[in-house]
Amino acid sequence: MEREERSGLSPIPQERRQSAIDALVQHYAADHITVEEFERRVDVAHRTLDPAELSRLTSDLPAIRQPTIPEPEADRLIRRGAEVLAGAVRESQTLVAIMGGVERRGTWTPARRTVVIAFMGGAELDFRDARFGPGVTEVFIFATMGGVEIIVPPDLPVDTSGIAIMGAFEHRDQHMDRVPDADGDAPSLKVRGFVMMGGVEVSVRMPGESARDASRRIKAERKRRRLEGGQ
Repeated sequence: MEREERSGLSPIPQERRQSAIDALVQHYAADHITVEEFERRVDVAHRTLDPAELSRLTSDLPAIRQPTIPEPEADRLIRRGAEVLAGAVRESQTLVAIMGGVERRGTWTPARRTVVIAFMGGAELDFRDARFGPGVTEVFIFATMGGVEIIVPPDLPVDTSGIAIMGAFEHRDQHMDRVPDADGDAPSLKVRGFVMMGGVEVSVRMPGESARDASRRIKAERKRRRLEGGQ
């Protein structure tokens, strides 16, 4: 507030900033902007003191189409589409947790790009038994006062990066040196995200392994390596 007053500009209400960020999320989910451009614009939305600059963040983007079919019919079509595409790799999907939770676990097929939106809620993506398509599977996370947990198997290469404001973006992996195969056909996971007053955690576990069992296994492996190194 003091920074805006010193600039000579009228303070931008937080509700207006959040509205601009919400609009950017919708445009990203509609494939109107890339991940990199989304991150850049969200950063500007949080930092700018100029209302005109805030408005320009979405002024050059196409209109977002609103659904025109009744909600019950839309739900029926979504279920039918999910049944038809069972086992196929979709190009994109969006998972939303608003003051609630969403999860994917067991045997499932992630889309090539998954957008996770968590607002005062939580999401869990367990990839240990997932059926991946060839190449890179991308997950983009937008969390505000919420959390997202991602669990991956030890043999899956994972690349993570994110922006955290009053939050955390953690990748707990005891095999950080893994990289995707050069041919590009082997499955790998890329996680990108923006977190405000929330958290994202990427952890590695064996199939069927609990968080406690994984912690014990990692400690045992570290102890074994220390003993072997001392021989």
